[in-house]
Amino acid sequence: MLGEGPWEEGEGPDDMWLKMVTCVRKVASEVFGVSRGGKQEAKDTWWWNDEVQRAIKEKKECFKRLHLDKSAANIEGYKIAKRAAKASSECSKGHFMRRIQEAEIEEALKRMKSGKAMCPDGIWPESLSFQDDGYGPPPPKWKGICQTGDSFASGNCNGKIIGARWYANDADKTQLKGEFLSPRDANSHGSHVASTAAGNLVHNVSLHGLAPGVARGGAPRARIAVYKACWGIWSAQLDCSEAAVTKATDDAIHDGVDVLSLSLAPPLFVPATLHAVAKGISVVYSAGNSGPSAETVQNMAPWLLTVAATTTDRLFPTTITLGSGQKLVGQSLFTDVKEANRFQKLVLYLNDMCNENQVNSTSIKGKIILCFMTGVVLPVERLAQVASSLSLNGGQGFIYTQHSTDLLDICGVIAMGIPCVAVNREISYQIYQYYSTSQSPEAKISLSQTVIGKGVPAPKVAAFSSRGPSPMYPEVLKPDVAAPGVNILAAGPEIGNFKKFEVSYILASGTSMSCPHVSGIMALLKSLHRDWSPAALKSALMTTALVIDNNGLPLLADGTPTKTADPFDYGAGFVNPVQASNPGLVYDIDPSDYRKLFNCTSGSDIDSSCPTIKRSLLDLNLPSISIPNLKTSETVSRTVTNVGQPDAVYKAFFEPPAGVDMSVEPTILVFSKKRSLSFKVTFKAARKIQGDYSFGNLVWRDEDNHSVRIPIAVRVVIEDSYSTVF
Repeated sequence: MLGEGPWEEGEGPDDMWLKMVTCVRKVASEVFGVSRGGKQEAKDTWWWNDEVQRAIKEKKECFKRLHLDKSAANIEGYKIAKRAAKASSECSKGHFMRRIQEAEIEEALKRMKSGKAMCPDGIWPESLSFQDDGYGPPPPKWKGICQTGDSFASGNCNGKIIGARWYANDADKTQLKGEFLSPRDANSHGSHVASTAAGNLVHNVSLHGLAPGVARGGAPRARIAVYKACWGIWSAQLDCSEAAVTKATDDAIHDGVDVLSLSLAPPLFVPATLHAVAKGISVVYSAGNSGPSAETVQNMAPWLLTVAATTTDRLFPTTITLGSGQKLVGQSLFTDVKEANRFQKLVLYLNDMCNENQVNSTSIKGKIILCFMTGVVLPVERLAQVASSLSLNGGQGFIYTQHSTDLLDICGVIAMGIPCVAVNREISYQIYQYYSTSQSPEAKISLSQTVIGKGVPAPKVAAFSSRGPSPMYPEVLKPDVAAPGVNILAAGPEIGNFKKFEVSYILASGTSMSCPHVSGIMALLKSLHRDWSPAALKSALMTTALVIDNNGLPLLADGTPTKTADPFDYGAGFVNPVQASNPGLVYDIDPSDYRKLFNCTSGSDIDSSCPTIKRSLLDLNLPSISIPNLKTSETVSRTVTNVGQPDAVYKAFFEPPAGVDMSVEPTILVFSKKRSLSFKVTFKAARKIQGDYSFGNLVWRDEDNHSVRIPIAVRVVIEDSYSTVF
């Protein structure tokens, strides 16, 4: 992904005007990509209003202090930010980008400049999300190519898709069956994540009426480069070889991308990504879909930005009406008007009877089946197989028992024509009771509805989202942040069932969906701060993240049962893109520090420095602290760089992990000419136990409302490397 810039200065604006625009656009451009045009162009934009012009006349002196929140410019900027924080793409973004007036979006996005994104999957270039209306030629630094292949000609690249390559030499041959040997998408994964990261603004999008609204990527005017290294016609079973991903990453670095968006689970070591970070390229990875079990997080290297998945403030309630008149509600993605609200015979499949072989019979034609599980519920893979058999044999509905998995799309596109309704044990038991007492049990299923808003607590960490701690680097807290990844509506390919059901935008769930949200945000942040390193950009996103939901309550994590979320669920918290544009302080890291770590852990330690390097991992300047083995006391150091007001003063506030005494030295950081200051944090075990992790945080605050927070995880132990598993 290319960042949103560089901006053009315009012709001859006076200094005071430039300062004013700088203050306002720091927020406006971060969320909407308002370009830095000339004065007349700015006056034509929606954010150049009477209040701004009055501020120019009345508050000239305040513009000299560009980062003061009290300046009229920043007041206006934060009004824009407040609106933006309430704006949402109904289709895919969740509650952190609420709805705003479409006219404002259109006007702002017209002025957005272009950038480049690397995506490791295919793409459907005909999608409206990837059209190039209003785009000029690629930036001068771009060195990429448009590699052709099956159903992909040079004309499929355009001003939006400026590069495309594919890598099939190392692919499993069985995975190539039904695939396009080209950059074209055959499974929906690539188009979905690319449009989530950088898709154009597209109006009137929905899944046959579900989740209606405006679709747009996180950085909608960024350019896209496709590097197809993953193969297979099923998005849940893609084959991504280490060689292909490494080659694709190297090519992306050479071509000149600004952000690598990698919604995949690679091998443990990916040296090419470290090379990318050393070149100033941010690398964003998905955390994996093996939650809610602990120690399942993937992509654990400290130089990566690893993204967990959350829900959004949107549900799809679906009413089940029993023959007795009783109405019960589950969730589904059912949209077939012709098949809705028709009573059908209800058939019970109890426990082990619910399997793909039992429903593989014409006897289920025209019937709704209930899979009632009194014990362990079926895994989602088995449920998908049952739904497929049901569809092939003419079944008319599938009601299944499920605890919270946050995977409503398990039935795929067929769910629109045949309702696949997830219900909890309580609802399932009520249907079972009706079935057991009725001589002729029947049921009808109504069309799914869309419900959004504060009545739906969000975000919650998705049940499937992989959890920390990191089994490889327990001193590195993972995941880093969380973003929307449940029922995200984005572009898909018009082939197979997608074409059959006339679907061009699809709902999908996974950390593959949360990753591109953050990739788009990183592109926008980079457009604002072109000189910031990937570590500084990552720090800005982490230290400003949210740990409360849309109702002001602590974030929850779905699972069995749902619990209060902690840093091993969401990292630093839920991304807050508006605040990240102005973090106040950043925790920066020289890539050479990563290289020392990588040389040690990968076995290429030439100078026998592994013990030293391993110890220094605790002092790696990350915007988090994780101490996996605290026996008595441990002191770690961190350095923060001031990117806000030059003479800022920050005070330390902290919440120690339970069972741990914590102190910070110094507790006040006074910045002047020196932009970077260091501090130490000491942890002491309050009890001598073989314990588990507990959590805390450290916050640096100034008088300009900056709150720079990092998460802390500490485990008190008696013995090192002591397993408590039994």
